[in-house]
Amino acid sequence: MSKQLRELQARKTTLVKEARALTDRVGAEGRDLNDEEITAFDALRSRIDAASNAVDREAALIADEARLAVNNVLGPIVTDNCTADAMHGFQSVGEFMQAVYQAEKPGKAIDDRLLIGGSSRHAALPSHYSNEGTGQDGGFLIPPHFSQQLFKLSLNEDSLLPLTDNVEVSGNSMTFPRDETTPWGTNGIRAYWQGEATTALATKPILGLATLRLKKLMALVPTTDELLEDTHALTSYLPEKIADSIRWKTNESILFGNGNGVPVGCLNAGAIVTVAKETGQATQTLLPQNLAKMIARLPTGSFANAVWIINNDVLPALFTLSLGNYPIYLPTGLSVGGIQVSPYGTLLGRPVFVSQHANTFSSQGDILLVDLSYYQTITKAGGLQTATSMHLYFDAGLTAFRTTFRMDGQSKIAAPIAPAKGTATMSPFIQLATR
Repeated sequence: MSKQLRELQARKTTLVKEARALTDRVGAEGRDLNDEEITAFDALRSRIDAASNAVDREAALIADEARLAVNNVLGPIVTDNCTADAMHGFQSVGEFMQAVYQAEKPGKAIDDRLLIGGSSRHAALPSHYSNEGTGQDGGFLIPPHFSQQLFKLSLNEDSLLPLTDNVEVSGNSMTFPRDETTPWGTNGIRAYWQGEATTALATKPILGLATLRLKKLMALVPTTDELLEDTHALTSYLPEKIADSIRWKTNESILFGNGNGVPVGCLNAGAIVTVAKETGQATQTLLPQNLAKMIARLPTGSFANAVWIINNDVLPALFTLSLGNYPIYLPTGLSVGGIQVSPYGTLLGRPVFVSQHANTFSSQGDILLVDLSYYQTITKAGGLQTATSMHLYFDAGLTAFRTTFRMDGQSKIAAPIAPAKGTATMSPFIQLATR
């Protein structure tokens, strides 16, 4: 997109916002436009129409120039098209990586598509190794489409991030209000029955603040020249392996992160509830009552969001569990309540995630029940940031591909929730104890 077209579109957007603000202000006051406001609105409409016409003219001119370029009338005009293309003119990530591989060979011309997005020919030249250690110098920017493909791969199947309350941020941190009061508690916002001629009781919210600051997760992958010569391997193998690793590390931090340079995991934040085994329960066993009592400890409204996370060696025990004549484990990939489909089916109506994040069978934490809408995360806008470098491993004939994912997270509650009646606390984060 040309600079002039962007400026015209921005001008039109500003005018539309001004017109909308005018009508919203009048609507909020519950009245019609007065004469002065009608004049102002009509003037804005005229300017919007003029801006629209200017945008159309510029877009038509760009299209005409592109057609002329195809016919070699004006010569090639491809820079803007490649810049606007999220793939920078490459057909696959493998083709891009091969272009990087060719660029590092002495005497080889650098593909102009590699220089889109702020890279430069100078940036492709070898720099001092110590600079490369900071991750700032050299290499080429990977086209954003391939970065987005990689990010989507990292969210496949058992990814927990989509289940959290996630906010994308453009900066490095965000502060959220925290309210841990309950309707039946003794503090916070409360309602009272109002007797005749009695003074109303004023209450106020009790809000804490929780600040999340982005943490950096990085995968640095040195790639051999042999692999770089295989376009198919580069397109399928490398992105899958990087995404798998990022997904695993992200899941582990959401569940068990210690907060030291990583997020604070929901099971490591003081809000976890541990359900004890049944009296007299034999070792190395699993009973329906264990699972029923875990569900009973969920807060109101959490059942529809909760998912089971179990170790794979728990599966044999699940196949034998039933309530009367009805099995409680259905090993089919059903979609329940809008939650992403689990290939391992449902247990007592909720999706099952089979994962090595859970502990081995019969040890504490082999079965987890979590409602991750109680877990707040922030991620850097744009998902993954990816780049290449041929300098760090230059002597070894390797090219390094660097992928960076920035996120942070923590539980929205600091402790289990006290019930209105009874003594058993509730939590969106529950684990089964050792048996």
